[in-house]
Amino acid sequence: GVGMGMTAPVSITAFPAEDGSLQQKVKVSLRIPSQFQDNPPCPTDESIKIEERQGMTIYSTQFGGYAKEADYVSYAAKLKAALGSDAAYHKDFYLCNGYDPPMKPYGRRNEVWFVKE
Repeated sequence: GVGMGMTAPVSITAFPAEDGSLQQKVKVSLRIPSQFQDNPPCPTDESIKIEERQGMTIYSTQFGGYAKEADYVSYAAKLKAALGSDAAYHKDFYLCNGYDPPMKPYGRRNEVWFVKE
């Protein structure tokens, strides 16, 4: 019953298939605004879980526009190529992040994150 407004980023945990495409299983995460961090409201929908994301070190790339799945897959492949084979990061998932509301037409920010092991 509490409105929290737009949060950023909207973070989607993607699980790549062997060919680099994304599996149907995804996890969408929204940041709880600062004023609710210490005592977040309890979800009334049991499919919604509150998780604390621990600090992490990431490898990241940024791009603009209205991001589609193909864009995230493409930029993940570019980031993987840029890192080469020596970088240690989780290969079974990566994070797709969007920072802008749908009605913002220009100057959009999207990122792909690989989490360092």
